[in-house]
Amino acid sequence: MQELDPRDRDLLNTLQADVPLAATPFAIIGQMIDMSEKEVIKRTDRLRKEGHLRQISAAFDPRAFGYRSSLVAARVNEERLESAAGIISSHPGVYQNYRRNHAFNLWFTIAVPPTSRLGLERTVEILGKEAECEVVRLLPALRSFRGASSEPPESGSDESNGSDSVAEAPSGREIEIIKLLQTELPLHPRPFDVLARNAGMSGEELIEAGQEFARKQQMKRYGAVLQLRRSNFSASVMGVWKVDGEQVDRVASIMTAHKAVSQCYLRPTYPDWPFNLFTIVHGRSVDECESVLAELSDQTGVLDMQALFPVREFKRSRVPLFSSDYESWEATRAGGAGKSAAS
Repeated sequence: MQELDPRDRDLLNTLQADVPLAATPFAIIGQMIDMSEKEVIKRTDRLRKEGHLRQISAAFDPRAFGYRSSLVAARVNEERLESAAGIISSHPGVYQNYRRNHAFNLWFTIAVPPTSRLGLERTVEILGKEAECEVVRLLPALRSFRGASSEPPESGSDESNGSDSVAEAPSGREIEIIKLLQTELPLHPRPFDVLARNAGMSGEELIEAGQEFARKQQMKRYGAVLQLRRSNFSASVMGVWKVDGEQVDRVASIMTAHKAVSQCYLRPTYPDWPFNLFTIVHGRSVDECESVLAELSDQTGVLDMQALFPVREFKRSRVPLFSSDYESWEATRAGGAGKSAAS
């Protein structure tokens, strides 16, 4: 990748934060950062080709449409890790998959639709068996505490980012619009017109539908997914903490007040996994992330913790809502699977 200049950084930060649901979004972005519409489109195209920018599309809250999701930790034989990661990433609902520096070396997030015949637990069970995982631990968010970081929430960052939206069954037309809004935004002066044309509707109708999804908090934002979680931050760590139940609220309030913390979740424990509070910390280096964790430990008095850094990214995307790929994946597996590594 080429080094980013200040103008590139301004553009990436703006694209990540919010792409306006408007007829000419690139012109509006240009006005925000003193750049012509033509240059915005040209630079965006280059940044995407260079790999700095993954996609520009809608980030919906899967829970708002009845999806169930969870973080999952798996222990895999190192010799089989690559193969196992490929099997797990092949599931359409797996939207994050990382190797981390821990005995539980494969961590992924997964979402399954309300129409799933297998359900979340059984799906993870089957994945664990197919990937030949030694152990699989389901770690759903029991409670979410909002972080102080200004990082825009991603559907790929965790299960729901603490959304309080209630599941609502969309109509067939709404499903069609959701699929369109999840499609990569064309680099065109009037991109929503281009998207809408393929579905026989007007760009104005598509924009209004997107605005309604946002008003109802079913769509968290419309924007870019970057190669790095934040263009000016190059490191992140998942800090896992063993916190006594009566201390959780106090500790979480201290952690979420820190500007480097973007997420904080309470999760279940197991005999081989005693850590119940999870924080995501961002920094400009590994050392800076470790320094933040040490600071949080001092402030909270919690000493039993571990720092889990991502060693390798196998997959990161947004949840493909209402995709037929879920049905295709389940069609060959709904008959059952053997004993799971999760048992």
